[in-house]
Amino acid sequence: MIRIDLDKWEEILITITRNKTRSLLTAFGVFWGIFMLIALMGGAKGLEEMMAVNFKGFATNSAIFGTNRTSIAYKGFQKGRSWDLELNDINKIKKQVYEVDVVTPTVSNWGSKAIYEDKSSDCVIKGLYPEYEKIESQGITMGRFINDVDVRDRRKVCTIGKKIYEQLFPNKENPLGKFIRVDGIYYQIIGMSQSVGKMSINGGIEQSIVLPITTMQQAYNRGRKVDLICITAKSGHTATEVAEKVEAVIKQSHYIHPDDKQAVMMVNTEAMFGMVDNLFAGMKLLSWMVGLGTLLAGAIGVSNIMMVTVRERTSEIGIRRAIGARPKDILSQILSESMVLTTTAGMFGICFGVLILQMLEIGTAQSDTPGEFQISFWAAIGACALLMVLGMLAGLLPAYRAMGIKPIDAIRDE
Repeated sequence: MIRIDLDKWEEILITITRNKTRSLLTAFGVFWGIFMLIALMGGAKGLEEMMAVNFKGFATNSAIFGTNRTSIAYKGFQKGRSWDLELNDINKIKKQVYEVDVVTPTVSNWGSKAIYEDKSSDCVIKGLYPEYEKIESQGITMGRFINDVDVRDRRKVCTIGKKIYEQLFPNKENPLGKFIRVDGIYYQIIGMSQSVGKMSINGGIEQSIVLPITTMQQAYNRGRKVDLICITAKSGHTATEVAEKVEAVIKQSHYIHPDDKQAVMMVNTEAMFGMVDNLFAGMKLLSWMVGLGTLLAGAIGVSNIMMVTVRERTSEIGIRRAIGARPKDILSQILSESMVLTTTAGMFGICFGVLILQMLEIGTAQSDTPGEFQISFWAAIGACALLMVLGMLAGLLPAYRAMGIKPIDAIRDE
């Protein structure tokens, strides 16, 4: 039995080698098809992860509100009026919009400089409540974020971003408890953030110094005015529907025409995330379509080559039938040749695709937005199984044609 199996595989290899040029061209089609599938799958995955880094830590069900000049005259106020958001708006939103979960303001000051000993760093000063961390995760790796006691007592404490830490403490010493001077005022460092997300509100976390909002208001004489109001929706509600109600409350509070589309600026992060998700869903679908289409073209090439091979081996197959070969032996032989050719070429394509994806992963590892391009183990196993199925399907028609050859036809052709 073992001898028969060895003879069988030896015959397969001889047949493939006999048609060397034709086999190589066919194998290249399968190789390129599976390589395209693997590369596109990994590329789409890596790009999605690189994009996800930009939104890392940001609430996906949030909306942000700011101010702009009015575009419609209303209740005695002229068109083009400037106005400001206030802390009173927070309480009104909480009372009138039940679907809102978190409502928190932000106050910012640009163009400041943080100084520690003989070192300095350009920075953005932000005044926040502790609840803001539910909008944009601060990624505190040393110390803590500001708390309610800091806000209540107007403490002169702060957290610093990664870039500020690297510039003020180049020797990577522990910054906690140290005092830095910003705009003539000393603040004690209580935390350091490692977040480097590209999406930010009034400045990136890595270059920001965060103060308790009450401390910020007192230090910069901001009074009750705030720059932005950030909200998140409760579970079961979308940020889009909640944002419309919040916008209506703000307009009513500041005597802005309900139809004024310009006065209240709004960034709906839920809609942005939805667009990104749809984009990558489309990319994944496209990669599968292109990859499978290329792979299918390679499988059709295998089928055509096997048909030519069967036609050229009519005499051989007829003689085998004449000396007692059963139809299933012929079927097994042709299917085996097809599957060996397809699977061998496909395995080389998978290995080459994995190598290219690994090079891409290494190349982006040191960037601010690294991506994991490599496909999973089970995806590779699935690709192997797909190759075997396509190889079998590619050999079915030639195999049935070979089974139909009769000894008398082979002799006539001879």
